[in-house]
Amino acid sequence: MSQKPIALDAYETMAEAYAARVDTKPHNAYYERPATLSLLPEVKGKRVLDAGCGPGVYAEWLADHGAEVVAFDVSARMVQFARERLGPKAKVLQADFGQPLDFLEDSSFDLVLCALALDYVRDWDETFKEFYRVLRQPGHLVFSVGHPFAEFALHDTGSYFQTELVDYEWRGFGPPVRVPSYRRPLSAMVNPLLEAGFVLERILEPIPTEQFKREAPQDYEELSRRPGFLCVRAMKR
Repeated sequence: MSQKPIALDAYETMAEAYAARVDTKPHNAYYERPATLSLLPEVKGKRVLDAGCGPGVYAEWLADHGAEVVAFDVSARMVQFARERLGPKAKVLQADFGQPLDFLEDSSFDLVLCALALDYVRDWDETFKEFYRVLRQPGHLVFSVGHPFAEFALHDTGSYFQTELVDYEWRGFGPPVRVPSYRRPLSAMVNPLLEAGFVLERILEPIPTEQFKREAPQDYEELSRRPGFLCVRAMKR
């Protein structure tokens, strides 16, 4: 029997507030998202999988830029908000990429996008193998996660070199919610990617934008000195 996803309850709790704020919340809209979007190849006319789509902000961007989009999320409430947002623009499913993606055919996508979702999955080996399987050749994987430096500074509870279950109280999406995730070293991010067969093309440590500076000046100073997220582009050749 598969285990319940560790952050499912937290995301179900804050889904409505998350969907309402994700377009303008500075850390998402003016920091992580511009960086992740900058790594995307041309998407017009491409078939794209948005894995861990949340309320559908990336799926909408992809569809508006000419992609055929299949999106999924493990949270039923997030799926509901994504479907309301996207309408007929994309196909939105409920699924868990911590499990085999048996509902997706081999070599059926040109791009897999996974934004700020992998931190909730312990075993990246199997997840990256599944992403590799569903990609055409050539195809791209673009993902963003918490930066290992930032995560260890925030959760200095043991060895940097271990993958550890941690949690943090989120206050940016309505009432405070404890959100569990996995903190892991950089090697535990890159090696499973390479072992799955991907070629690493680019690593981006985002710099906050000027809009972020206007919206969150104190956080801007902090994130201008030390990273918060890590964005990666890899290729199936």
